[in-house]
Amino acid sequence: MKSRTYIRIFLYFILIPAVILVGIHIFQDRKYAFVTLAVAICSCIPPFIGYEKRSADTGRIVVLAVLTALAVIGRAAFVFLPGFKPVTAIVILTGMYLGAESGFLCGAFSALLSNFLFGQGPWTPLQMFSWGMIGFFAGILANCLARHKILLLYGAFSGILYSVLMDVWSVLWFEDAFSWKRYVAMFLVSLTSTVMYMVSNVVFLLLLAKPFGEKLSRIQKKYHL
Repeated sequence: MKSRTYIRIFLYFILIPAVILVGIHIFQDRKYAFVTLAVAICSCIPPFIGYEKRSADTGRIVVLAVLTALAVIGRAAFVFLPGFKPVTAIVILTGMYLGAESGFLCGAFSALLSNFLFGQGPWTPLQMFSWGMIGFFAGILANCLARHKILLLYGAFSGILYSVLMDVWSVLWFEDAFSWKRYVAMFLVSLTSTVMYMVSNVVFLLLLAKPFGEKLSRIQKKYHL
C-alpha cells in the first residue's frame, strides 16, 4: 500500500508536471500530441496498479466512462457560454464518490476527449493536468466535501485553481522562461473568466450534487465499488 501511494505521488506531482515542462521547453510546444499521449498514459498507471478486484474495477471503469462522457457532452452542450461548463462539477463528484484516481482520470480524459471538438493544442496537456488535479483533490477531501457548504467552496476554489494553472501555460507560451510579472498580468486579464469559472462550478454543483450523489452512492453499494 505504501509503495502504491509513493507511486501515485510521484506520477501526479512529479512525473506529469515534468512531462508537460519537457514538452514546452525541449519540443517548443510542437510535439504537444506526444506530451498529451504521455500525460494520458501516466494518468492510467495508478488505476492499473490498484487492479485487485476484477469485478469491482470493471464496474468502476464503466461508471467512470459514463461520467467522463457526460462531462464531454456537458462541455459541448454549453459551447455558447464560454467558461460556463459542468465539467468541473462532474469531475469533483467523480473524485468524491469513486476516489482520487478516478477523479484524476475523469478530469484528464474529459479535457483530452472534449478537445477533439474544441481543438487540440499545446494547452491540452495542462488542461488535462488541471482538471485531473481538481478531481484528485476532491477524492482526497471527500469526507470534508460531504458537507454541502464546503463542497460549494471547493467548487469556487477549483475555478481559481484551474485559472491559476492555465495561466502558467499562457506565460510559458509567450516566453521561454517563467515570468512572474507576465503571470500576474495574465491573472488580472483573465480575472473575469476566473469569476465565471467559480460561478459556473457553484451553480452546477448546486444542480448536480444531490441527484449524482444519490445515484453514485447507490451504485457504490450495489457493486461494492
